[in-house]
Amino acid sequence: MEELVKIDQELFLFLNTLGNPAWDNFWNLITNKLSSIPFYALLLYLLYRSIGLKKTLVTLLLVAGLITCTDQLANLFKHTFERPRPCRQEGVMELARYVAVRCGRFGFFSAHAASSAALTVFLGLILRQYWKGSLVVLTFWAALVSYSRIYVGVHYPGDIVVGWFFGILLGLLFYKLWKYLLEKYFSIPSSPKHKTS
Repeated sequence: MEELVKIDQELFLFLNTLGNPAWDNFWNLITNKLSSIPFYALLLYLLYRSIGLKKTLVTLLLVAGLITCTDQLANLFKHTFERPRPCRQEGVMELARYVAVRCGRFGFFSAHAASSAALTVFLGLILRQYWKGSLVVLTFWAALVSYSRIYVGVHYPGDIVVGWFFGILLGLLFYKLWKYLLEKYFSIPSSPKHKTS
């Protein structure tokens, strides 16, 4: 375990110190949850145009539940393991580039990484039958958000990997739940009879 922690710290310092002051504002913008609102609005529009109002409303309800689950699970892990963020870890923070607006106490695992991965899987699986590039675009967005946490100095790569693991798992579970709810309680087929071109 000590060897894994050492590797995680070394990889963090390598990736974090690749940063350049000219890019700091960009990555702080990417890491800010509010900056993703236009992207979320575009996804909402695509959902509505692709699956209709009823399915979109069910989807939004599940998205709220999905984000709540990822955030609360991340908080549970953070306060259980109490692993300091790199911006608070002696021996690391002195060598790192810290450009985040704030540095919380604990960082294992990243809620940003978990929620972005969960949304990528959940919405990507829903939209893939209407928009072939959905998973690629969503994965690229999630990767940007996740890397931003390393860049600004608040998460180790291990925090990101574990966040992605739980995010992907929850995204798959909520996609299964989405299909079940549509077909069982709303009498709506989860898949279209005919795919659009």
